[in-house]
Amino acid sequence: MTADSELHELAHRYGILDSYRDFSGTARVASVETKRALLRANGVEAVGEKAVKAALQEAEARHVERLHKPCLVIESDKTWQLDLVVGCNWVLRVEDDDQVQEGFFEAGLSRMNALPTGVHELTLVSGSRRNRVTLLSAPKSAPSVGDIVGNDRIWGVTTALYGIKSNRNLGLGDFVDLAAFAEGVGRNGAAFVGINPVHALGCADNRVISPYSPSHRGFLNPLHIAADRIPGLEDSQSALALVDRQQETCANVKSAAQIDYNAFRTGFSALLDALFPVFKKEAHKTARAEFASFTMSEQRLPEFALYETVSELHGPDWREWPTKFRTVNGSGATTVRSQAKERIEFHSWLQWIANTQLAEANACAKHSGSGIGLYLDLAVGSRRGGAETWCEADSVANGVSVGAPPDHLAPEGQNWNLAAFAPDKLVQTRFQAFRNVLKKTMRHAGVIRIDHILGLNRSFWIPDDGSPGAYIQQPFKELLALVAIEAHRADTVVIGEDLGLVPSGFREAINQRGLYSYSVLQYERDDANKFRRPNQLREHCLTCFGTHDTPTMSGFAKGRDIDWWQKMNWISPAQADVAYATRVGEVQDLGGFGESGLSQSIHSAMAKSPSAMVSVQFDDITEQDEAQNLPGTIDEHPNWRRRSPISVEDVATLPRLEETGQIMQAAGRNIAAVANCEEVK
Repeated sequence: MTADSELHELAHRYGILDSYRDFSGTARVASVETKRALLRANGVEAVGEKAVKAALQEAEARHVERLHKPCLVIESDKTWQLDLVVGCNWVLRVEDDDQVQEGFFEAGLSRMNALPTGVHELTLVSGSRRNRVTLLSAPKSAPSVGDIVGNDRIWGVTTALYGIKSNRNLGLGDFVDLAAFAEGVGRNGAAFVGINPVHALGCADNRVISPYSPSHRGFLNPLHIAADRIPGLEDSQSALALVDRQQETCANVKSAAQIDYNAFRTGFSALLDALFPVFKKEAHKTARAEFASFTMSEQRLPEFALYETVSELHGPDWREWPTKFRTVNGSGATTVRSQAKERIEFHSWLQWIANTQLAEANACAKHSGSGIGLYLDLAVGSRRGGAETWCEADSVANGVSVGAPPDHLAPEGQNWNLAAFAPDKLVQTRFQAFRNVLKKTMRHAGVIRIDHILGLNRSFWIPDDGSPGAYIQQPFKELLALVAIEAHRADTVVIGEDLGLVPSGFREAINQRGLYSYSVLQYERDDANKFRRPNQLREHCLTCFGTHDTPTMSGFAKGRDIDWWQKMNWISPAQADVAYATRVGEVQDLGGFGESGLSQSIHSAMAKSPSAMVSVQFDDITEQDEAQNLPGTIDEHPNWRRRSPISVEDVATLPRLEETGQIMQAAGRNIAAVANCEEVK
């Protein structure tokens, strides 16, 4: 083999794709430099012929030594087969079962008894060869909407949690506000309430406000804690006095149309610091016991709380910490464990409160609506210097960022500056990091949306060294099985955001596993570039008009997105004139769905469509002009800062919401409410 062919073979073994076709259909070939960078991200040195040859020989030796591939996907509760070249002794450990099974496989096909849903471990031994096989025993399909609520056509409302306004919050929407909002929309027939990701952003990073740039996706953002409803302090006069004083202090923060995150964080963080010793002194025994139980059982909580504590000392990016702190078990981290126990306990306490309150909001959403509950978003990745990459270092690719090549969403391509899971490392760690974020997102949700689910199949990595980006194949079949396993256990419906460059057969594969697709009406066009009629929309999907990154209905009609493109100098005045003229025709096309008024027409069209789920943005109910986010900007546009004009106390009686509920009811999408939140509590 030549040096180039050896590098090609090595890249192939690690799933690096030779080429891909961009949105225009042009083939983009992965360069030699890109292949080397992506191999390095997987922990493989490939600079120089000797290094490539050695890495290739090592990979081949591992392959030859294997008795079986490291993972096997089987269908749960059905017999399964194992095909071996040589006879082997075997030991089977079934997840959540103390019993160990063992026996001997003859060479060839062996039939095994059915296994329950879960991730099990099969160890094979033949002479000196010993291999571990991860058995992914997955249900044929993840739960469907019909499985959960008995109606396979529902609707719900999405809103920005940070922007919810209430008489009692301190300037940022909180989990108690979320419960009240869910009750309000549930009274009008909405089956779910969808919100932005509520992942932890990192206590030490005051710069980050985007919910799609989290520090750790397995933990929650304490800024959404309702400080006046902390478990165990409901009757504490000293705690309530602290909150009341903060209410007076934050009057200006609450009254502003846009959220001042720095002002809010400063006051709110000080309040939480002050409430912790009150909890330790005055909380009732039940709350203390629940906190202790949470601390003992919560996976990765000790590492996460430790990260938060160290970040307060050395900053929000662990890559810039002194060397001895850069690993979970480094000498610096060990010292902090022993010397800052109180602070570590504080960060654990915040997570317990957030989880308790989010669970209560989900219960309220289920009972005041139709039994579906909250619709939570799982971000595509975490910040590269954040808590997740520090806690899960053995699963993360190094020296690359996740992004996307040019497509209709972003003609210049995108670099999200988010971490990527390395496929080989995921397999070696039995997918623990991926399972962790799935479990923790699903446990408080009736529905989750996996942002950029295309990344489960192939992930676009952009090297730090400036080399062009390229795709790397992920263990798609295995990751899809894990989603089905965790969804089955949590009784959660899963939506995959499948926009962008969609590989052939991808949508069919996720739909076959029971996952729903994601349909954005603004992008649903026919060959003549006309909007698809209601009966042309897909059935096994959630349909919405827009997302946090696209214009609202009012903004679309007024061309606010085009205004911003011109303001940002992304298009010329001449191009803007063409865009405005085109938009007039688009609005007329959308208004031609048959109802009076643009929003009524669009909502009616979505309601009548065969789509299983319809999502209505609260921004469209309240006729907002500005999108929540303008991709490609940070401070130029008021991203993630806009506060709702409607107080949560007035949501239930909002005329436009009542009207939307009637439209959905006429299309057969409403389900009677079970109870109200007070009955749940």
